[in-house]
Amino acid sequence: MTRPAASRSAPSANTPYPLPRRSFLRIGMLGTAGLGLGELLRREARAASTSSLRNSVIILWMRGGPSHIDMWDPKPDAPLEYRGEFGTIPTSVNGIFLSDMMPMCASIMDDWSIVRSLTHGDAGHSTADQLCFTGYPSGPSPDVNIMPSCGSIVAKQLGHLTPEMPPYVMIPKMVPGTGPAYLGVASKPFETFADPAQPGPFQLPNFALPEGVTLERVGVRRGLLSSFDQLRRDMDGSGQLEALDRFDQQAWNILTSSKAREAFDLDQEPAEVRERYGFMPAFDPGAANRCGAPAWSQRILLARRLVEAGVRLVTVDLRWWDTHVKGFDSMRRGFMPRFDRAYTALIEDLKARGLLDSTLVIAWGEFGRTPRVNNDAGRDHYPNVFSAAVAGGGVQGGRVVGSSDSKGAFPKANPKSPLDMLATIYRHLHVDTSVQYENHAGRPITVLPSGRPIEELF
Repeated sequence: MTRPAASRSAPSANTPYPLPRRSFLRIGMLGTAGLGLGELLRREARAASTSSLRNSVIILWMRGGPSHIDMWDPKPDAPLEYRGEFGTIPTSVNGIFLSDMMPMCASIMDDWSIVRSLTHGDAGHSTADQLCFTGYPSGPSPDVNIMPSCGSIVAKQLGHLTPEMPPYVMIPKMVPGTGPAYLGVASKPFETFADPAQPGPFQLPNFALPEGVTLERVGVRRGLLSSFDQLRRDMDGSGQLEALDRFDQQAWNILTSSKAREAFDLDQEPAEVRERYGFMPAFDPGAANRCGAPAWSQRILLARRLVEAGVRLVTVDLRWWDTHVKGFDSMRRGFMPRFDRAYTALIEDLKARGLLDSTLVIAWGEFGRTPRVNNDAGRDHYPNVFSAAVAGGGVQGGRVVGSSDSKGAFPKANPKSPLDMLATIYRHLHVDTSVQYENHAGRPITVLPSGRPIEELF
């Protein structure tokens, strides 16, 4: 039986390790009976190793299921009840066409590519979420992971890219499929909870000190605790306490470092950059309701700031693409223009900062939409074929992988599964997918049961 990766190699004393989401900056817990940051670091020191590679991943999670036909895989020659209300435009790459609602994406087609032949058999939102994030079918409660998400695997196996930042972040909070399952709380994502899509200043509650508490006061408390620890250290001949001190120091460095605080501070971005991504809540708090779509553009900008600061994997919730009723209207007035603007801003921003080669960006949802338009001017859940946009991380722009049939109903050539997409993510991050971790029953479970990287993208 293969043992978990934790038992294969001992980490070095200087190796940083993953932190659980809300415990990332729990100052009040240091030195108390609770599970403080130093203790979390010590636990991870026994289990994880880290990579020196700076590769990162941004998952733009279009929960609800974006319509492949109305975005990335238009069918202009299909009957009206299939092709829908939008037209088709050429892109900067000869022979590739997109929906006419995506002119900005079309103009930089040579910087990104499309997979048009994704397919699976699950038409449920949360159950399909589980499949796309974990590579395994859902458990009895679709909203709760029984298998760890790709982000949790990354946090467990690779740990921190930089000790001041968590390895795995959710903006703004977890959705079905993104949990750690049996990998435990230390492999949970760090959730911002605060939402840059909402009006008002963007301030993370995780960084707020309790009223009346200052870093100086915490430092005094820590110094008192250290003096007591010195007594135990003097009596310890094994060196274990000295090793523990290093992790307490690392915890303190995180708490007092300005790097994480700055990375999450959107106010540091120039106004013109924020405007390029689209909708700024502080400028126009009513815009989200008027356009009929959530104002998640600034979430995408925050994701760029986080990978630049050293987060390995960021998942951005771009919900809610569940366009059953008046779907064309909501996409025309909100979803499509906002995505077109923010997605191209992200790619151009990463490229300008020299981060596109190291950052793999995947925009997709749990499935597509039905080829035939329903009686409510929308489309319903459809997993039989759907698309994803992929950029960065060595992906060659201007490519189309696979195809669907003339009505966008089934794969026509080169079908791909969500497991293939996960394998692509894992290879970019240098995750060993053959490693097994024990579940709650003590059974070893492989990181990914099948799937191969989508080589045609590279």
